[in-house]
Amino acid sequence: MPVPPATLRAIAAAAAADAGDLDESLLGDFPEALVAAAVAGDRLPRAALRRCDRSGRRAAESGVALRALLDLHLSAAWRLWAHLPAVRDAAADPAGVVRAGEMMLRAMDDAVAALTEGYQLARREVIAAQAAARRTFVEDLLLGGAQAAAGLAERAATFGLNLAGPHAVAVVRAERPFVESSPLTSVLERSVLGSKADADALVATKDGALVVVFAAPDRAAIDQVVRALTGALPTPGPAGEADGAAGVRLRRIADVGPWRMGVGQAQQGPVGVGQSYAQAVEALELGRRLGAADAVVDAADLLLYRVLIRDESAMRDLVAAVLAPLSAARGGSGPLLETLEAYFAAGGNATEAARSLHLSVRALTYRLAKITALTGRDPADARHRLELQTALIGARLLGPVEPPAPAGPSPIDPRS
Repeated sequence: MPVPPATLRAIAAAAAADAGDLDESLLGDFPEALVAAAVAGDRLPRAALRRCDRSGRRAAESGVALRALLDLHLSAAWRLWAHLPAVRDAAADPAGVVRAGEMMLRAMDDAVAALTEGYQLARREVIAAQAAARRTFVEDLLLGGAQAAAGLAERAATFGLNLAGPHAVAVVRAERPFVESSPLTSVLERSVLGSKADADALVATKDGALVVVFAAPDRAAIDQVVRALTGALPTPGPAGEADGAAGVRLRRIADVGPWRMGVGQAQQGPVGVGQSYAQAVEALELGRRLGAADAVVDAADLLLYRVLIRDESAMRDLVAAVLAPLSAARGGSGPLLETLEAYFAAGGNATEAARSLHLSVRALTYRLAKITALTGRDPADARHRLELQTALIGARLLGPVEPPAPAGPSPIDPRS
């Protein structure tokens, strides 16, 4: 035996200590293979390189750093050098030392390549598995059902969440879709995690939107996350367009174009996260239908609208009964609906409403009289105002008012 087994074991233990007390079993039989290659004057055999590949994979799966793995093998190599027969007999054969050195360097070159390749391939597989597990967890978490909630609290800890307390969800939709692990998503993730000392937050993507699940023990916690997100997004312009050129940026901005954010209410437990997510998505949709000017739409501010839209069939009946008759007016219902909106926005002040519409008070009064004649409801009458306002909200939520279908000709109509 060129190098005694006891010496090889001592070298392996010392190399493991050099690498930060790494598991010396990751060396396997590498010292023996290295000695054999140096003595034979040949390269490491394929079987030894396959074992290096497996060591690299095992290290990646165990969370060992690649630098530490290479340090382990390089330390074993330089410690082994003095014990090689050619080095011990250097005085008798100086050229043998040169040949042994060449063989050692070539063997290490091959070994490092095999270790790195095995490590990187396994690392990609580990990352892919972690990403798949994260996506599955996010889908289960946002699903929100009682069945999906089973085991979520335990799984959540892996992703930095403690679902024992209340959590809320924010959903951001933008012109440019969000993609998992993209630079844009990373900018927003850093803004959120940097704003929360406890880091009890999860940033993910779903259907092209950014989804942020975060601890929300009080309203201040929700406001803090909303501020962090809006601070890393382009400043919305007056027409809802992102203003990317205004002012000097002191922090990196996620260049996603025009955006809108929906914020759900704080809810308890894993099922509550799904409920808050549904509220955030609903807030985005309600904000779009209502034509909200604000980029951030909070579900807490839309409780009345959520109640009104809950029974869609009844709301459609109300809109049809109250507003559809306006379609009979010359020019359609548009001008009269606009008049109602302005009149109610002005608190029933005809002068202010006329000014906002660039009409004379007389013209506005005429329109209000026309509305009363067609609907049978006087906007100035407190008894009718609530019904008209509710119908207007319903029309914004459900879409444009449809005119009544024209009646077909009578069978006895001589013009038919």
